[in-house]
Amino acid sequence: MSNMKTVQWKLRRSMLPALFALVLISIHHQTLLGEEITASTDLSLQVSSLPEAKLSLTQSFTFPFLQGSSPFTSGNNIKTAITAEVSPVSLGGIGSVIWTPAAFLELTGGARLGSGWNMALGNGIGLNIPINGSGIPRKAEINGSAFDGLHWSAWLGGAFQFDLGAVIPGDWNHVIFRAYDEIRYSAYTRAGPGDSWVFENDEGENRNGWTYHINGVLGYQMPLSPVLDFVGVMAEMDLNLYDTPDRDYWGDNLPAWTFSGLFNFTINPRFSTSLILQMRTLRNYGTSDLENREQLWYQDLELRHDNGSQRILFYRAALIFSYKLR
Repeated sequence: MSNMKTVQWKLRRSMLPALFALVLISIHHQTLLGEEITASTDLSLQVSSLPEAKLSLTQSFTFPFLQGSSPFTSGNNIKTAITAEVSPVSLGGIGSVIWTPAAFLELTGGARLGSGWNMALGNGIGLNIPINGSGIPRKAEINGSAFDGLHWSAWLGGAFQFDLGAVIPGDWNHVIFRAYDEIRYSAYTRAGPGDSWVFENDEGENRNGWTYHINGVLGYQMPLSPVLDFVGVMAEMDLNLYDTPDRDYWGDNLPAWTFSGLFNFTINPRFSTSLILQMRTLRNYGTSDLENREQLWYQDLELRHDNGSQRILFYRAALIFSYKLR
């Protein structure tokens, strides 16, 4: 994904479901004496070929809750987590709660608060505005300064998950399936009605409003490999629910899809590495769909419907290094 232009540090939310799915595969629900609270502290570093980077520190607590004696309820719990994260252009914090009322079901909610700064390496936060001119499409620019506003979001979601090995015991039977739905509200405090904004050097097409997200994972837990313990595929979709006039002109009404190959390597009980290979859909703007498209005002770009309104292109290769501190 690199080119001759200025190197940019990026982190898009689409990496987070992949990390979340891989972490879920490695979680072993356990309680001491049936009632004891367990705690863990984890450090992770995310890098990719874009390039991009983010360092996160997570403190989590797991509380046994309405546990039963059956295989479907013996691991019932509530897990809370607080995460501090920093990238070259941003910093923030995340709080989340995951309730597991049954082995096959999870309900989750959370919130995030952060801010950023703009530099030659990329844009941490700011308004994305068109520059007045006679040409169409117009040029766009990012208007913002360090910590001039806050980015915040809140979400609710639910997941159905299934492990064939729980029904048909056996080392070779761990076929994993997970389907997750989420509704999220995101906002930038400087943005008013109709304003677009950028956060962590994304495409700059955000607005204060709702987004619907789904992802599905199908994978296999390796029975004999001493290092590679999980392989899988994931499909995820984000759909903006903004009430924007003429949004079908530039394709804001289209869902954005990302397809991932997932590989998790457990080096030792404390250290693991995840490799994620991704492709994604991009809107087809014909001759306007150039390498400098991010410098153009996206609402001036007309969506093409010949040969399909979207294209699938390679997105990135990402690595996530995770270390359990305790």
